[in-house]
Amino acid sequence: MKNSIRLGVAALAVAATACTFAQNADVEIESENEYEAVGWTPIAIGIASPVQLPWGSHTWDVFGLDLNIIWSDAPKMYGLGIGGIAMATRDDLLGLQISGLCNWATKDVYGMRTTLGANISFGTTYGIEAGCFAYRDGDMWGWDTEFLGCYQRNFWGLQCAGIVNFTLEQSYGATVAIGGNIADVAYGLQLGGIFNLTDELHGCQIGLVNYAKECPWGFQIGLVNIIMDNALKVLPLINCYF
Repeated sequence: MKNSIRLGVAALAVAATACTFAQNADVEIESENEYEAVGWTPIAIGIASPVQLPWGSHTWDVFGLDLNIIWSDAPKMYGLGIGGIAMATRDDLLGLQISGLCNWATKDVYGMRTTLGANISFGTTYGIEAGCFAYRDGDMWGWDTEFLGCYQRNFWGLQCAGIVNFTLEQSYGATVAIGGNIADVAYGLQLGGIFNLTDELHGCQIGLVNYAKECPWGFQIGLVNIIMDNALKVLPLINCYF
Protein backbone atom coordinates (compact mmCIF):
# COMPACT_ATOMS: atom_id res chain seq x y z
CA MET A 1 0.00 0.00 0.00
CA LYS A 2 2.75 2.40 0.93
CA ASN A 3 4.58 1.61 -2.32
CA SER A 4 1.40 2.33 -4.30
CA ILE A 5 1.01 5.69 -2.55
CA ARG A 6 4.64 6.57 -3.24
CA LEU A 7 4.25 5.66 -6.92
CA GLY A 8 1.09 7.76 -7.14
CA VAL A 9 2.77 10.79 -5.57
CA ALA A 10 5.77 10.40 -7.89
CA ALA A 11 3.50 10.18 -10.92
CA LEU A 12 1.65 13.35 -9.88
CA ALA A 13 4.97 15.15 -9.36
CA VAL A 14 6.18 14.13 -12.83
CA ALA A 15 2.87 15.22 -14.38
CA ALA A 16 2.99 18.59 -12.62
CA THR A 17 6.59 19.15 -13.73
CA ALA A 18 5.70 18.24 -17.32
CA CYS A 19 2.79 20.70 -17.26
CA THR A 20 5.08 23.45 -15.92
CA PHE A 21 7.66 22.85 -18.67
CA ALA A 22 4.90 22.84 -21.29
CA GLN A 23 3.57 26.17 -19.99
CA ASN A 24 7.07 27.66 -19.99
CA ALA A 25 7.62 26.43 -23.55
CA ASP A 26 4.33 28.06 -24.64
CA VAL A 27 5.40 31.33 -23.01
CA GLU A 28 8.78 31.20 -24.78
CA ILE A 29 7.13 30.49 -28.14
CA GLU A 30 4.71 33.37 -27.65
CA SER A 31 7.61 35.63 -26.67
CA GLU A 32 9.61 34.62 -29.74
CA ASN A 33 6.63 35.18 -32.04
CA GLU A 34 5.52 38.44 -30.40
CA TYR A 35 6.88 40.44 -33.33
CA GLU A 36 6.43 37.85 -36.07
CA ALA A 37 5.23 39.59 -39.23
CA VAL A 38 1.76 38.95 -40.65
CA GLY A 39 3.01 40.05 -44.07
CA TRP A 40 5.11 42.65 -45.85
CA THR A 41 4.51 46.05 -47.40
CA PRO A 42 6.56 48.21 -49.80
CA ILE A 43 5.42 51.42 -48.05
CA ALA A 44 4.55 52.17 -44.43
CA ILE A 45 3.46 55.74 -43.67
CA GLY A 46 1.97 57.10 -40.47
CA ILE A 47 2.19 59.22 -37.36
CA ALA A 48 3.50 56.72 -34.77
CA SER A 49 3.37 52.94 -34.62
CA PRO A 50 0.77 51.43 -34.80
CA VAL A 51 -1.09 54.49 -36.17
CA GLN A 52 -0.02 54.04 -39.78
CA LEU A 53 -0.92 52.47 -43.10
CA PRO A 54 -0.92 49.51 -43.15
CA TRP A 55 -2.27 49.37 -39.59
CA GLY A 56 0.11 48.05 -36.91
CA SER A 57 3.66 48.52 -38.14
CA HIS A 58 5.04 46.10 -35.55
CA THR A 59 3.28 43.29 -37.45
CA TRP A 60 4.42 44.21 -40.97
CA ASP A 61 7.86 43.79 -42.54
CA VAL A 62 8.76 46.86 -44.59
CA PHE A 63 10.65 46.24 -47.84
CA GLY A 64 10.89 49.74 -49.29
CA LEU A 65 9.98 52.97 -47.47
CA ASP A 66 9.11 53.33 -43.78
CA LEU A 67 8.12 56.91 -42.94
CA ASN A 68 6.64 58.00 -39.61
CA ILE A 69 6.30 61.47 -38.14
CA ILE A 70 7.05 60.39 -34.55
CA TRP A 71 8.31 56.80 -34.44
CA SER A 72 8.22 53.49 -36.26
CA ASP A 73 8.41 49.90 -35.05
CA ALA A 74 8.70 47.01 -37.54
CA PRO A 75 9.91 43.37 -37.49
CA LYS A 76 12.19 43.78 -40.54
CA MET A 77 13.10 46.90 -42.47
CA TYR A 78 14.86 46.59 -45.83
CA GLY A 79 15.20 49.95 -47.54
CA LEU A 80 14.82 53.53 -46.24
CA GLY A 81 13.43 54.25 -42.77
CA ILE A 82 12.81 57.78 -41.48
CA GLY A 83 11.38 58.59 -38.06
CA GLY A 84 10.92 62.03 -36.53
CA ILE A 85 11.93 60.78 -33.07
CA ALA A 86 12.84 57.06 -33.24
CA MET A 87 13.11 54.02 -35.51
CA ALA A 88 12.98 50.45 -34.17
CA THR A 89 13.49 47.10 -35.91
CA ARG A 90 12.81 43.85 -34.06
CA ASP A 91 14.51 41.66 -36.68
CA ASP A 92 17.30 42.44 -39.17
CA LEU A 93 17.78 45.90 -40.65
CA LEU A 94 19.14 46.26 -44.18
CA GLY A 95 19.43 49.74 -45.66
CA LEU A 96 19.40 53.33 -44.40
CA GLN A 97 17.80 54.40 -41.12
CA ILE A 98 17.43 58.06 -40.05
CA SER A 99 15.84 59.39 -36.87
CA GLY A 100 15.81 62.43 -34.64
CA LEU A 101 16.73 60.82 -31.31
CA CYS A 102 17.14 57.03 -31.47
CA ASN A 103 17.80 54.13 -33.83
CA TRP A 104 17.05 50.77 -32.18
CA ALA A 105 17.90 47.34 -33.62
CA THR A 106 17.20 44.13 -31.74
CA LYS A 107 19.15 41.97 -34.20
CA ASP A 108 21.73 42.57 -36.95
CA VAL A 109 22.25 45.82 -38.87
CA TYR A 110 23.48 45.96 -42.47
CA GLY A 111 23.87 49.45 -43.92
CA MET A 112 23.85 52.93 -42.41
CA ARG A 113 22.17 54.48 -39.37
CA THR A 114 22.30 58.14 -38.42
CA THR A 115 20.66 60.15 -35.62
CA LEU A 116 21.12 63.18 -33.41
CA GLY A 117 20.75 60.87 -30.40
CA ALA A 118 21.62 57.22 -29.81
CA ASN A 119 22.39 54.27 -32.06
CA ILE A 120 21.50 51.12 -30.10
CA SER A 121 21.85 47.51 -31.29
CA PHE A 122 21.86 44.04 -29.76
CA GLY A 123 23.17 42.08 -32.75
CA THR A 124 26.14 42.64 -35.05
CA THR A 125 26.46 45.91 -36.97
CA TYR A 126 27.98 46.01 -40.47
CA GLY A 127 28.33 49.42 -42.10
CA ILE A 128 28.37 53.09 -41.09
CA GLU A 129 26.88 54.76 -38.03
CA ALA A 130 26.83 58.39 -36.90
CA GLY A 131 25.17 59.95 -33.87
CA CYS A 132 25.62 61.42 -30.42
CA PHE A 133 26.50 58.10 -28.76
CA ALA A 134 26.22 54.37 -29.45
CA TYR A 135 25.57 51.28 -27.36
CA ARG A 136 26.10 47.87 -28.95
CA ASP A 137 25.62 44.66 -27.03
CA GLY A 138 27.30 42.89 -29.98
CA ASP A 139 30.12 43.67 -32.42
CA MET A 140 30.63 46.29 -35.11
CA TRP A 141 32.38 46.12 -38.48
CA GLY A 142 32.79 49.41 -40.34
CA TRP A 143 33.00 53.14 -39.71
CA ASP A 144 31.57 54.75 -36.60
CA THR A 145 31.41 58.44 -35.68
CA GLU A 146 29.81 59.49 -32.39
CA PHE A 147 29.76 63.00 -30.90
CA LEU A 148 30.17 61.75 -27.31
CA GLY A 149 31.33 58.13 -27.47
CA CYS A 150 30.47 54.50 -27.96
CA TYR A 151 30.47 51.07 -26.38
CA GLN A 152 30.67 47.66 -28.07
CA ARG A 153 32.02 44.17 -27.45
CA ASN A 154 34.37 43.96 -30.45
CA PHE A 155 35.21 46.46 -33.17
CA TRP A 156 36.76 46.20 -36.63
CA GLY A 157 37.37 49.37 -38.67
CA LEU A 158 37.59 53.10 -37.97
CA GLN A 159 35.95 54.72 -34.94
CA CYS A 160 35.90 58.40 -33.96
CA ALA A 161 34.44 59.93 -30.79
CA GLY A 162 34.35 63.26 -29.04
CA ILE A 163 35.03 61.82 -25.57
CA VAL A 164 35.76 58.08 -25.44
CA ASN A 165 35.68 54.84 -27.42
CA PHE A 166 35.11 51.83 -25.17
CA THR A 167 35.59 48.28 -26.51
CA LEU A 168 34.86 45.55 -23.98
CA GLU A 169 36.97 42.90 -25.71
CA GLN A 170 39.04 43.36 -28.91
CA SER A 171 39.56 46.36 -31.17
CA TYR A 172 40.99 45.96 -34.68
CA GLY A 173 41.86 49.03 -36.76
CA ALA A 174 41.92 52.64 -35.59
CA THR A 175 40.06 54.24 -32.68
CA VAL A 176 40.32 58.03 -32.42
CA ALA A 177 38.93 60.22 -29.63
CA ILE A 178 39.45 63.69 -28.24
CA GLY A 179 39.29 62.19 -24.75
CA GLY A 180 40.60 58.64 -24.95
CA ASN A 181 40.29 55.02 -26.01
CA ILE A 182 39.77 51.92 -23.87
CA ALA A 183 39.98 48.30 -25.05
CA ASP A 184 40.80 44.99 -23.45
CA VAL A 185 42.97 44.07 -26.45
CA ALA A 186 43.99 46.64 -29.08
CA TYR A 187 45.23 45.69 -32.55
CA GLY A 188 46.23 48.72 -34.62
CA LEU A 189 46.06 52.38 -33.58
CA GLN A 190 44.71 54.06 -30.46
CA LEU A 191 44.85 57.83 -30.92
CA GLY A 192 43.60 59.77 -27.90
CA GLY A 193 43.86 63.45 -27.07
CA ILE A 194 44.32 62.64 -23.37
CA PHE A 195 44.71 58.89 -22.73
CA ASN A 196 44.78 55.38 -24.21
CA LEU A 197 44.27 52.25 -22.09
CA THR A 198 44.53 48.57 -22.96
CA ASP A 199 45.41 45.33 -21.22
CA GLU A 200 47.19 44.05 -24.32
CA LEU A 201 48.69 46.23 -27.07
CA HIS A 202 49.47 45.01 -30.59
CA GLY A 203 50.24 48.23 -32.42
CA CYS A 204 50.53 51.92 -31.55
CA GLN A 205 49.21 54.27 -28.88
CA ILE A 206 49.45 58.05 -29.28
CA GLY A 207 48.25 60.35 -26.50
CA LEU A 208 49.32 62.35 -23.46
CA VAL A 209 49.15 59.22 -21.26
CA ASN A 210 49.40 55.71 -22.70
CA TYR A 211 48.99 52.52 -20.69
CA ALA A 212 49.37 48.86 -21.66
CA LYS A 213 49.48 46.01 -19.17
CA GLU A 214 51.13 43.80 -21.79
CA CYS A 215 52.69 44.62 -25.15
CA PRO A 216 53.71 41.59 -27.25
CA TRP A 217 54.71 44.10 -29.94
CA GLY A 218 54.15 47.81 -30.47
CA PHE A 219 55.06 51.29 -29.27
CA GLN A 220 53.69 54.34 -27.47
CA ILE A 221 54.17 58.04 -28.17
CA GLY A 222 53.20 60.60 -25.54
CA LEU A 223 54.10 62.51 -22.41
CA VAL A 224 53.83 59.44 -20.15
CA ASN A 225 54.14 55.93 -21.64
CA ILE A 226 53.59 52.83 -19.52
CA ILE A 227 54.15 49.21 -20.52
CA MET A 228 53.94 47.08 -17.39
CA ASP A 229 55.71 43.99 -18.80
CA ASN A 230 58.62 46.01 -20.25
CA ALA A 231 62.03 46.26 -18.61
CA LEU A 232 61.57 50.05 -18.44
CA LYS A 233 57.94 50.33 -17.48
CA VAL A 234 57.54 54.12 -17.61
CA LEU A 235 59.21 56.36 -20.18
CA PRO A 236 58.57 59.89 -21.50
CA LEU A 237 58.09 60.59 -25.20
CA ILE A 238 58.33 57.00 -26.46
CA ASN A 239 58.17 53.44 -25.14
CA CYS A 240 58.22 50.26 -27.16
CA TYR A 241 58.39 46.50 -26.99
CA PHE A 242 59.18 44.09 -29.86
